Amino acid sequence: MASIQQSGNQSRGQWSGRMGFILAAAGSAIGLGNIWRFPYSVAEGGGGLFVLIYLFFVLAIGLPVLLAELSLGRESRRNPVGAFKALIPGKMWPYVGGLGVLTGAGILAFYSVIAGWTLGYLGKAVSGTLVQAQDGETSGEIFNSFVADPFWPILLSGLFLLLTLFVVRGGVSKGIERATTLLMPALFVLLIAMAIRAVSLQGGMDGLIYLFTPDWSKLSLNVVMGALGQALFSLSLGMGAMITYGSYVSKRENLWKSGIFIATADTGIALLAGLIIFPTLFFANADPLAGPGLVFVVLPTIFNQMPLGTVFAGAFFSLLAIAALTSTVSLLEVVVAYFVDEKGWKRNQAAVAVSGFCFFLAVPSALAFGAAPAFSGGEGSILPFNLDFLTLNNNIWGNYSLSIGAFLICIGVAWVWGVPRFLAALEDGGDRTFPMPGREVTGFLVKIVCPLAVLIVLIFIVVTGQYF
Repeated sequence: MASIQQSGNQSRGQWSGRMGFILAAAGSAIGLGNIWRFPYSVAEGGGGLFVLIYLFFVLAIGLPVLLAELSLGRESRRNPVGAFKALIPGKMWPYVGGLGVLTGAGILAFYSVIAGWTLGYLGKAVSGTLVQAQDGETSGEIFNSFVADPFWPILLSGLFLLLTLFVVRGGVSKGIERATTLLMPALFVLLIAMAIRAVSLQGGMDGLIYLFTPDWSKLSLNVVMGALGQALFSLSLGMGAMITYGSYVSKRENLWKSGIFIATADTGIALLAGLIIFPTLFFANADPLAGPGLVFVVLPTIFNQMPLGTVFAGAFFSLLAIAALTSTVSLLEVVVAYFVDEKGWKRNQAAVAVSGFCFFLAVPSALAFGAAPAFSGGEGSILPFNLDFLTLNNNIWGNYSLSIGAFLICIGVAWVWGVPRFLAALEDGGDRTFPMPGREVTGFLVKIVCPLAVLIVLIFIVVTGQYF
């Protein structure tokens, strides 16, 4: 049984142990970005060159910010708004937590649409529809027809939100922890099995070499910024998810070790995805630089060339769906925790209301590819211009808002709450042994290096208009 903490007018749950917390937090960090975006980012960034830079930024930037958010959550025992109210003086700081809550809702609204696509393609794989994707042109037509349909994207987005609601309304230990304890091991097993099969394909070792061999000729500011953005956003930083999950952590747990396990799991999943996708691409002599269409357009054509390709396709889109679900659960929990802590709502009431609101916001994004004249800017449109709501929401919430949130969290933790309090909260539990690089380096990274790095990413996005 989970122990209970009191917060405001409502009882709060707690993780039953370290493993449940690590699996849940790793599930929050692991999402479509690891399996979908990471591989084509690697291809655009010079293969192993991008991987090396990404690993460096995970260690030097991502992990310290992750630890800052976890310590803020555990010390306050509150949602992002409540955490800033309790620990950081000043009237403006709760608004930073509020930005995290809004970001969680905004991302959930468009992320559920893409998550719904994974369910749709899982259905196509199981039913044999993807067998028709014999070449890139046919596969592209299948995808375009699917996402432009006025019915299925909305239905599948709603279904995914219902699955997310089912998990979150069960509470911390009986809902989120129980689900991720089942889903995360299944995700790892599927990934490892598929990676072994992919590497064993003819040409698979060439894909392995591509993934881990740096192409130094590709070194550029864009590649460095892409790796930094991937390291930050992949770990679910800047939106209060790790503050919320940290608020359910027992004082007995060692946040140092937990944070390292979470970052390692997130990075390991991304690399395993590369071990699946690049050997598969080289098996079919396909272009790794296929961009975002890699997963839904290119890979289905390759599955049809493989022995037991239908099974492989079904397993792959199952992976995507599981990774997406563990992320949408944390997105919904951020917002639900706010209403439970700050407004005194019952968990079930909050989960249903927020899910319904996010579904309402998801509809324009689900219709972002020309299916709805009212939103497309075409004939009969209520808009005088073309507007892709899915891309717009990704840019607003997944780039600007996350960057601003991560920057302000670093400033609030290191400069207002203070590095000594942060480190004391971080080591307040379990054994107090600090891993390398130690207390002083961690404090320096959170106070100077991390906010500067996040600010550079934000400036890069604003100046260049390039998004992650």
